[in-house]
Formats: sequence, C-alpha cells, structure tokens
Amino acid sequence: MVRLRGQLEGQALKLATLANGARDGQLLVVSRDLTRAAPVPAIAPTLQAALDDWTRMRPRLEQAALELEDGRATGSFPFDPVRVLSPLPRAHHWVDGSAYVNHVELVRKARGAEMPPSFWTDPLVYQGGSDDFLAPCADVPVPSEEFGIDFEAELAVVTDDVPMGTVASDARRHVQLVMLVNDWSLRNLIPGELAKGFGFYQSKPATSFSPVAVTPDELGDGWDGGRALLPLVSHVNGSLFGCPEAGADMTFDFPRLIEHVTRTRRLGAGAIVGSGTVSNLDRSRGSSCIVERRMLEQLEHGRPVTPFLRFGDRVRIEMLDQSGASIFGAIDQRVVPAR
Repeated sequence: MVRLRGQLEGQALKLATLANGARDGQLLVVSRDLTRAAPVPAIAPTLQAALDDWTRMRPRLEQAALELEDGRATGSFPFDPVRVLSPLPRAHHWVDGSAYVNHVELVRKARGAEMPPSFWTDPLVYQGGSDDFLAPCADVPVPSEEFGIDFEAELAVVTDDVPMGTVASDARRHVQLVMLVNDWSLRNLIPGELAKGFGFYQSKPATSFSPVAVTPDELGDGWDGGRALLPLVSHVNGSLFGCPEAGADMTFDFPRLIEHVTRTRRLGAGAIVGSGTVSNLDRSRGSSCIVERRMLEQLEHGRPVTPFLRFGDRVRIEMLDQSGASIFGAIDQRVVPAR
C-alpha cells in the first residue's frame, strides 16, 4: 500500500490511551510511525466516548491525526508505550472466540477431551472479564507459578453498536478498530473449572491489549475485510516463539464471529471481539501459546518439554507490516508474583 507523506490515505487512524490517573485515561491520536502522540480533549476525552458517537467523532479524529502527521498538532509529545493503558482500559463487553479451530483441537487433546464435529462449523466463544485490562507494558501479577502460566497471542476488533441478528456480510461495517491481545491463561486451573460445566473464570486473569488500536484500513493490504493477513510474532525472554500467519487458518473470520455473538443479543459501542490464539497447520511457523507447543511435543516425543512461564519471564507480542514497521506497538510484559 503506497502512503503519501502528510496524507491519511484510506482515512486510517491510530489511537491510544494515556495513563493520567483517571480510570479511563485520556484519548490520544498517534502518528503512523508510532513516534508522536497528541491529546484531543476538544474531540473526545476517552476512546469509549469517541466510540459512543463514532460516526461524528471519526472525521474529527482523522483531521487531528492529519495535523499530527504534518507537525501542526497542539500539545504533541514523543509517544511512549510505557505511558499508556490498554486502548480501552475497561470495556462494557469482551468476548473471545476460538477462530483457529486446529488450535482448539490440539488444546482439547492436551486435556483429554474429544473434539465435537460442530466446532468446525459453529464458533466457540466465552465472555471474559472486562472491568480491568492490563496496560501493554505493565507487569502481570499471578498468585502462583503452579497455576501453569501461559500467554495467548491473538487479535481483536472493536465494534460500534451492532444490532441483534446481524449477519456476517453486514458485520464488516461494524468493525471500527483492530488490536493485538495477550489472553493470559492459567492452564492448570482450566480442567477443573471446565469440568464443572460453567466455563472459565479463575483460569482467565486480566487480559492485555496492544498500546495502539488502529482502524482496519491502517493495515492496508494486510486486511481483507474480515481478518489480518500478516504474521503475529511472539517472543519469550527474547527468543522467537512463533510467527504464524494470522489469516492463513482462521476458520471463522471476525464478521462470522460477530454474527455468532449477536444471534441473541446486540453489541454496544466499544465491544471487543477476540480471535482466540492464532495458529497455523504449518507447524514450522511456531506457536502463539505454550500449551500448543507442549501438545505438539507430546505427540512427537511422548511428553511435553517446554515449561510454562515462571516469575521474571517476559513475553512480547507484535505485528509488523510488509516494510517491517510495528503496526500496533508491542505488548511487552513480565510475569511477577501477585502481592
């Protein structure tokens, strides 16, 4: 995608939330190269406020972003991902899918659970805690290493108001922003919770999102209208863990996930819909979580080798464009004991 200097081709936006002591922070527009940011208090104080009136707010935010690119923005400053919260520090709704069904199949094998055939035709989702998201560079507190600490590298979209009964073909226009996700999991707690037949809770601590949320057009040719077509890169303690192609084996794209979750309810503006762990059938691309690698080791060697995370371990998740530039900034976090 050719980008013209000083212009917002495709009316693309990058948005972040500055940590300012308030629960919902302060909305920022961010330059496309992630080097500069500017507050926009005259437009909207927070990202949720902007999403609540998105049709009217987006053109004004585009103008503010253009002024930032041209060096005309008032109050601009160097962008530092350490100073931001999640783009939405809390949300009215966070629902995560399992759109990469080959990953679901492997993880269920790890638990000794059968894979119902319907999983290939009907999306699987769960509603996560949305009152407290982790900042993208914040430490991740966990009560015990014995819980089986794992990361899950994913993508998510943020919607405007989506009516109940929205079909996939109409859902595309409701996708307003895209983010990266680390859907932290405590693997050793999951089997006991799911055995009760009532879903995740203690096994799914607070979720992390990328420093920046972007409009889909910011991905250029890396967005096909329903999925990202770029690798999602994960490092653990500085070593490459995986770089699967996000679009290659996504059984259910985001419009299909939105169709599924709105079958019996509507989504309010600012709802977040996650993809689930990105996974490829081509195992040479690596994995986006530890449990998938452990299951592959089990199948190949008869036992898992890769340990779950320990206190002090660091996980970095990022997506780069075709030129090698970071699109969302990186989720870069260290696991620490909860206090």
